Amino acid sequence: MFTYSATVSFDEENNQYEISFRDFDNLHAVAFTEDDIELDALDALLAGIGELIETRSPVPAPTAGQENDIRLPLPVLASLKIALSNAMLTTGTAKSHLARKLGLNGPQTDRLLDVSYASKVELLEQALYLLDYEVTVSVAPLH
Repeated sequence: MFTYSATVSFDEENNQYEISFRDFDNLHAVAFTEDDIELDALDALLAGIGELIETRSPVPAPTAGQENDIRLPLPVLASLKIALSNAMLTTGTAKSHLARKLGLNGPQTDRLLDVSYASKVELLEQALYLLDYEVTVSVAPLH
């Protein structure tokens, strides 16, 4: 659903790979081996997105990357949580209002928006439906 792009450059002075995210100006990461670049980038990206959701800030949609960028597809659950958070902001829906509609308590609603928590897809789909959003799934070959 969401695939973000990042640029990677090698800093010879510090012997590390520096990672910048095209859609997040203040988000950066480092990796110490070439093998760790994608994993460290994805960890930093999810942490940054989690912070945006927690502060009720919109998560930007991914933009097209450049030829040498790395592509970071987000897990389905994280993508649904971003969509739910953005839908709540767009519709002006408070967490407490969504919790009442879903029959959840406050901590359960917080976990529903936590990108590191393994929520049930069905509950995220129901929450989006209650906000007048439809979830669709698309699967395609990589190349």
